[in-house]
Amino acid sequence: MRLTMVGTGYVGLVTGVCLANTGNQVVCLDVVEEKIAKLKQGVCPIYEPGLTELMLKNAEAGRLTYTTDKAEAYRDAEMIFICVGTPSDDRGHTDMSYVHAAADDIADMIKSLGPEQSPKTVVMKSTVPVGTTLAIKQRIRDRVGPDIPFDVADNPEFLKEGDAITDFNKPDRVVVGVENNRVGEQFRDLYDPFVRNGHPIFVMDIPSAEMVKYASNNFLATKISFINEMANLCEAYGANINRVREGMCADKRIGHAFLYPGIGYGGSCFPKDTLACIMMGETSGTPTLVSKAVHDTNQAQRDRFFKKLVAHFGGEQGLTGKTLAFWGLAFKPRTDDIREAPALTLARKALGYGCKVRGFDPVAMENVSKEAPTIELVDDMYECAQGADALVISTDWDEFKSPDFARLGEAMNGKAIFDGRNLYRRQHLGEMGWHYYSVGRAAVKPV
Repeated sequence: MRLTMVGTGYVGLVTGVCLANTGNQVVCLDVVEEKIAKLKQGVCPIYEPGLTELMLKNAEAGRLTYTTDKAEAYRDAEMIFICVGTPSDDRGHTDMSYVHAAADDIADMIKSLGPEQSPKTVVMKSTVPVGTTLAIKQRIRDRVGPDIPFDVADNPEFLKEGDAITDFNKPDRVVVGVENNRVGEQFRDLYDPFVRNGHPIFVMDIPSAEMVKYASNNFLATKISFINEMANLCEAYGANINRVREGMCADKRIGHAFLYPGIGYGGSCFPKDTLACIMMGETSGTPTLVSKAVHDTNQAQRDRFFKKLVAHFGGEQGLTGKTLAFWGLAFKPRTDDIREAPALTLARKALGYGCKVRGFDPVAMENVSKEAPTIELVDDMYECAQGADALVISTDWDEFKSPDFARLGEAMNGKAIFDGRNLYRRQHLGEMGWHYYSVGRAAVKPV
């Protein structure tokens, strides 16, 4: 099948590469000439394990090409996937300008081809508020007139950053929203190679498909905020959230996924999609009380964790002049994405109190240098801790899970660890002379 991805960000590039890998002819379109030039050279603009190798393989085979030429990208495409950014403000209002620009370009192209063409399917792959896909259909129709054939569909993505290739190739489910059987069968043909593990393709109406993405991410965010709220109660009453979690998650109705205490969720999806549900509720007059509580709890979790630092140093004034080392700056491991990263929230608060902040992350340092230049970045985790008064664990990269504590203690000025990911055994840290603070467990002082 001949496919075009509009946008070579995370969603567009992963989708295009994986679909090319099953034999489709894929064109990736972007308006940023520098990005396309690098892609043609085999340089991947994002960190995603396994993606570069698949890019090179399919480009060499001639199934995957990159262009800034809109006419070239749209002319022969049977399906056009809109994968552009849909950023939102702090209230959840979505910026649709990139989607609208893509729709207008597509409309101009199919209008130029005339009414004799086979109908192209314009697929909304970007996450958009419910009702957007049909609104885009009307926008294109207004631009091309009544005689030009085309269809629209919605096909939400469910990719975990850091494991996106596996998620695409072995999906739990594929969700598509369509208006007719022809497009439904088109999607079944496209995704059949990916669901031979027996997992379903759900073909439904377009608004329901749009809502599936929001409902899914909102629920996962709810689980994270819930376990953090339970962790806070554990701290208040002397319980251990790790033991509570074990007992709770053994119930098969509950399970283990996304029930890990920490310093809250971040990234490009959970914060944006939870706020979008709140915004949709406000717009329609439908209260979203759970979604609001989930968002508020997540934001408060970072503040609560920071207060442990304040208390350790004897109050806000005690932070002035202290050096804090941060291990992990991406919002989660196996990605260089720092959008809404809890580490940056904490680091900026520390800087505001007069701290010196030093950070290390295995892959996210380049992004941090652009977004937060006041954070000193170093290329080694132990060098990051050199002379620090406290160490903050903010991302659970594997290399942080079993450090050399003796070496770490010699490097630091103060033996204090603030573990936002509960990586270490409390008793073990106390016996080695550390002040150790985690989430949902009592703090430990040196034995």
